Amino acid sequence: MTKATKLELTWIGKENRPRLEPRILLEDSEKSYHAPHRVTDHDIFDNRLIFGDNLLALKALEQEFTGKIKCIYIDPPYNTGAALTHYEDGVEHSIWLSMIRDRMELLYRLLCPEGIFFCSIDSNELFYLGILLDEIFGRDNRIETFVWKKSYGGGAKSRYVVNLHEYVLCYAKDLALTGNFFLPPDQKAIKYYKYKDQHFEQRGPYRLQPLATTSMDERPNLRYPIISTDGTEIWPEKQWQWSEDRVKEAVKNDELVITKKNGKYTVSYKQYLRDPDGKERMAKPYSIIDGYYTQHGTYESMDIFGLQNKFAFPKPEGVIWYLIACCTNPGDWVLDSFGGSGTTGAVSHKMGRRWIMVELGEHCHTHIIPRMKKVIDGMDKGGITEAVGWKGGGGFRYYRLGPSLLEKDQFGNWIINKKYNAAMLAEAICKLEGFIYAPSDEVYWQHGHSTENDFIYVTTQTLTREQFQRLSDEVGEGRSLLVMCGAFRVKNLDDFSNLTVKKIPKAVMSRCEWGKDDYSLEIENLQVKQVEPAEDQAESPPNARVKNGHNPKQATLFDLAGGKGGKRND
Repeated sequence: MTKATKLELTWIGKENRPRLEPRILLEDSEKSYHAPHRVTDHDIFDNRLIFGDNLLALKALEQEFTGKIKCIYIDPPYNTGAALTHYEDGVEHSIWLSMIRDRMELLYRLLCPEGIFFCSIDSNELFYLGILLDEIFGRDNRIETFVWKKSYGGGAKSRYVVNLHEYVLCYAKDLALTGNFFLPPDQKAIKYYKYKDQHFEQRGPYRLQPLATTSMDERPNLRYPIISTDGTEIWPEKQWQWSEDRVKEAVKNDELVITKKNGKYTVSYKQYLRDPDGKERMAKPYSIIDGYYTQHGTYESMDIFGLQNKFAFPKPEGVIWYLIACCTNPGDWVLDSFGGSGTTGAVSHKMGRRWIMVELGEHCHTHIIPRMKKVIDGMDKGGITEAVGWKGGGGFRYYRLGPSLLEKDQFGNWIINKKYNAAMLAEAICKLEGFIYAPSDEVYWQHGHSTENDFIYVTTQTLTREQFQRLSDEVGEGRSLLVMCGAFRVKNLDDFSNLTVKKIPKAVMSRCEWGKDDYSLEIENLQVKQVEPAEDQAESPPNARVKNGHNPKQATLFDLAGGKGGKRND
């Protein structure tokens, strides 16, 4: 048997990868927010909202959160292709794929071993994205391609087909470690659980379901009489769902209800809201997500932000709930690196999950922060609020990306950024060198550690032999210290066997792309495809460029790194 060939997607520039700087995150306490008091004992306050380029933000999260995120949901711009119609064939796909690939690889590393990844997409890039994700996650870890029915009608202007759906690709980090997917009881169906019996305290209310089935799969052992209290034999039209032994057990446990109407008997069984162990009845999610439409998302946005400030094309909260609910538990981390209007954070918060959102666009401040404040204050009555019984509480911390560690001086030399103070410098160097930033209050040279006995000391000073000797003596035997300093006046460092010494910035200059704050698409720098003008048209200037912000069709591409205006699909 021939071994299957692994598919690999290739595109222009695939081999080019950015050398990302692991930035520090700076909290702005004025924008952080929390409830004035606890609402429950399970309120969560360590959620994070990060303002900045999402590729740099993911890199900033890598050290702390690698292998810790249970669920990732992203809704990246869909690359309609309209923005790049004047460029060489394949260029738009190549740019989009490179940008998505760089982010997907970081997201993959952040997922915990049993983590689940969801990505919304439409048909334009579905097949490209699917092969790309197969490469990153492994085809064997592809769980499903959900179909989200986003609309229930319309499409009068469609030329060929009325499109009513989009897709959500779902992958496991490691399918062998992934648990089963279950959804809580359908909130719309709970109202039908209206009966109570002696088991109510343990199993909750119940509803009646017919025991007879119309299944065409005839099984003789499922056709037998059930005796009513008046001695009448009740036969099913086709057959029963349960075996005769199972029915006898149900009669013994008072789980069957026999009714008579107009001379006809009906046998029903009690379907309780919870199983005998007290756990809520669960259901498998369907691959088609129906009942939560784009219109619902728009109405939710209008309720929160008003008609004039509503967000364009937000995902309804129900869709995000559907995905998060089937694979997470309260307290799990949920990440969305394309924050949009904050739907993922709002839903996660109401569900008792911890969340991280990243957003570059100004709607981080105009939409996400006001929305999350309403959620925390219990003032958001829409979306899934009623269904999950949300009353408010908790909070989040707001962070912005720190500036690049290095900048050029007036002579073009790389120097430490003047915006960095001693603490920021120590934290940044710790990230670059793979140390956990944990400055000691008692030992001045302990700025961080990689193990219990391996430490790092960061200073811009020029150190002397006497200072190295003192450091070496204090570190002592059985421990080691990495010294990152501005300069030193020592010829032979071998005398200090427990010290490793490096100069900054020289030691880190080749590590990263310094001073780059934006990894979004810069379309004005691309080469324009030369098109022969029609005879009746004036020739376009040979150096014409499509400028960022001057063409409304470009919006879905420009905000890929976190939101430079235009349509967002959060």
